[in-house]
Amino acid sequence: MKFQLAINLERIDDSLDMQEVARHTLEMVQMADEGGFNIVWAAEHHALEMTIAPNPFSILAWWANHTDRIRLGTAVIAAPYWHPIKAAGEAAFLDLISGGRLEFGIGSGAYQREFDRMRPGLKQSDAWRYMQEMLPVIRALWKGDYEHNGEFWSFPTSTSCPKPLQTDVPVWVAARAPITYDYAVKNGCNIQSWPLTRGMDEAETYMGRMAEAMANNPGKPRPIMAMMRHTALYDSKDEWMVPIRAVQRQLSQFEGLFKNLGDVTNGFPKSIPLDQLGNRAEYDPEMLNKNLMFGTPDEVIEKLKLYQAIGVDEFIYYASLGLGLKEQKRSLELFCKHVIPAFS
Repeated sequence: MKFQLAINLERIDDSLDMQEVARHTLEMVQMADEGGFNIVWAAEHHALEMTIAPNPFSILAWWANHTDRIRLGTAVIAAPYWHPIKAAGEAAFLDLISGGRLEFGIGSGAYQREFDRMRPGLKQSDAWRYMQEMLPVIRALWKGDYEHNGEFWSFPTSTSCPKPLQTDVPVWVAARAPITYDYAVKNGCNIQSWPLTRGMDEAETYMGRMAEAMANNPGKPRPIMAMMRHTALYDSKDEWMVPIRAVQRQLSQFEGLFKNLGDVTNGFPKSIPLDQLGNRAEYDPEMLNKNLMFGTPDEVIEKLKLYQAIGVDEFIYYASLGLGLKEQKRSLELFCKHVIPAFS
């Protein structure tokens, strides 16, 4: 099993100085580079302090300049917010200056609130169509001259300048619905999946969807399957509530965004009290402790073996959960020192 890091410049409130957040995030990426992680991922989100990522390529270029080995991925660029020529060129430039370390993740976008600002009039539920039109266009632009006349974009003969350093850039899609698994297999894309706070049954469902997509597309190569969980390690079992409290606070903000309830002030979403949620059982401490990648190193190793057993190829350590900066660093230190060697 290989390991990937997903980390954001993140503020739950304005008590943290932005320069300190940036410095901390880079140090975490450097720890992952030195500690044996395979890929680090930068997201794309707009006007939200909990995920400060206006351009993942800028973030990755910053990280590329301060790392040596770790591969650099977009998780993900939101296709409806980009023109294909610009996305192709930005991605290729990042591949060039990083020495061929690009992993290209593309998706449809997450929150209706962002669509209302970045692509007014577009429903989040329809955005997958932009992603499915854009990906083959970008691949064609990376190869050479290409003219496009599509549903969402049209342009005369153009090409990507520069071209990627890699002859075959790895492509990833974020997949939850069966249609996306089928698209990934058909189009030679690796898969990122996220069971949110749900249990192993959700992870098994995703593996089943990939198996079904493989069966429906005989002869196609098997994608790399990566699965993400909020992750926090600690030295002693009596610390178990520290990440629980942090993730409950972050998820109380996430709920408002996910349901497009409004109430975002100066980039900070309002926290919805957990006792006011119809799905509050999803935030039960015991359940979160069981389902998320929380625990001592030995406990986390045992949890990861369950994912390995169902066929997950790479685990995505999701570091951004509102945990204190000191606790985040200790968690990653423990993971690099104890967990990665157990799977090498």
